[in-house]
Amino acid sequence: MDRRAPSCRSPRIRKKADYTPPPAAKQQATTVKLSNGSWVAPLMLAMFALGLAWIVVFYVTDGSLPIDSLNNWNILVGFGFIAAGFGVSTRWK
Repeated sequence: MDRRAPSCRSPRIRKKADYTPPPAAKQQATTVKLSNGSWVAPLMLAMFALGLAWIVVFYVTDGSLPIDSLNNWNILVGFGFIAAGFGVSTRWK
């Protein structure tokens, strides 16, 4: 008595071709030249110093200087110079 499993066809294995990537199109590399000019660091420090000096002068003179008509807005002007210094600092490498 022969008890074999029923014969089944062996599955056909399809050979796949090796992967070949598509040809690369010529891409022009966009180079952005960010030169670190010698003006960035001095301007940044000058803005910081000017903003700090503006606020200190406003407090020391009890609001009569730098610009009397701005009243407490002089503080905002001083912080504006400091913020501009931080803006310039983003250009520094």
